[in-house]
Amino acid sequence: MGCGPSVPKKYSIGRKGRKRRSIIQEVAVFVPTVCIPVASDVVHPLRGLVSKDLVDRLSKLRAHVVALAEEIYYRDVSAVSELQHALQEYLPVVLGLTTKESRFESSVQFRWKTLDDDKECCLGSAWYEVLSVVHMMAMLALFEANLILIPKNGQAGGERKVSEDAKKDVVDSLLRASGCLDYSVHRILVQIPAQVKKSFPSFLQEGMLEAISIQALAQCVEIQLGLASECEKATLSVKRRLACEQVSYFSQGVSSYPHCIKKKKKFLSSLLWQAHYCLSGCDTSDSYGKKLLLFLKWKCMEAKAVAYYYHGLVLDKGGEVANHISAVCCLSAADDLLSESKRACLSFCLANPVTRVPPPWGVMKNMHKKIPDVAYKKFQVYGHLFEQNKNSALQSIPDLPEFALSLRPEGYELPSTDSIWENVNCQPQIQSLKEHLNDDEDQVDTK
Repeated sequence: MGCGPSVPKKYSIGRKGRKRRSIIQEVAVFVPTVCIPVASDVVHPLRGLVSKDLVDRLSKLRAHVVALAEEIYYRDVSAVSELQHALQEYLPVVLGLTTKESRFESSVQFRWKTLDDDKECCLGSAWYEVLSVVHMMAMLALFEANLILIPKNGQAGGERKVSEDAKKDVVDSLLRASGCLDYSVHRILVQIPAQVKKSFPSFLQEGMLEAISIQALAQCVEIQLGLASECEKATLSVKRRLACEQVSYFSQGVSSYPHCIKKKKKFLSSLLWQAHYCLSGCDTSDSYGKKLLLFLKWKCMEAKAVAYYYHGLVLDKGGEVANHISAVCCLSAADDLLSESKRACLSFCLANPVTRVPPPWGVMKNMHKKIPDVAYKKFQVYGHLFEQNKNSALQSIPDLPEFALSLRPEGYELPSTDSIWENVNCQPQIQSLKEHLNDDEDQVDTK
């Protein structure tokens, strides 16, 4: 499915087609629609054009990926690393079809399908195949991150107990996913003709890939902020910086689109400007597009609530009246945003596909109590200042400080083309009559 380990439960372990009672899953890291490869004929379009060994290897490696993909989502979710390895083995070989020298870029019709509705997309483009493989590697990294954060044998909806090392593994997975998606946008999509991209499913559109890449970076900071909140040595300034960075990741690149900001500033928080810009040209009418927008809205409200909370505490350390008034305004805004985030979380969970309301975790584990308590206490202490400065501009909510962003997508590069392509001269290969008849027999067997 799309949300973390949301696997279609109508599929049984070892018995196809036997329905099981649906289980409502919990989400820590949102994973968009998962697309897996479908068996495609790569043999006959290339037969006689390249060596039989090359065709056999290409066919065998892709078939292995197809088999593992079915297994990991329908049966064994613990085989993420095995599928990642299979994709890494397959990618250098299929890359040979994309080279200008080979002239095979559009020779094979590659088929992929989405798991939530079994919709197939079949395109005669080797670059589409490469993009789909790299996209799947990114989705598996998000999938893996979600599995680490959700307790495997714990009570559903119970407190998440995740070790510090495991959280660092989650950050690595999120950075890897962001890197794959960032590379897809800037290095792979540009290789594909516009006419071919028109046939892409919505989750492969440029804006969608960018939005998920940004989401992964923001959730990296979310993990880091949670670790900082549990560290006694972390200062308020450090925590505020991380909280503000999480806000900024969703709005990065906004300066490149000033026309977009002016239109949206009135009804979107800065946290959503970039995410909504990325998705503005995408088809988000499907269930997962709508759920992604709700996820971003929920997470942005949480992030701003925490940022205003820490900003308020830092301002309160100042000795001026203006500092205390601004601090109370920040804490009040944090309390309001926290209430809104709870409603946004519920909206996200109730949207199809329905997911379980998660327990507060990370930095939010304590914020649900801290923010309203501190906001109330500070107003009790400094409420008289508001009466004395009724007409003062000090009572407006101050802007959050901006910091240089410390995280970038992990660097990703496509592997070198497999050496099996070195001796391919793109000239027709002469087959013996026996080999030709054997190929025909194989074709009959596969039908």
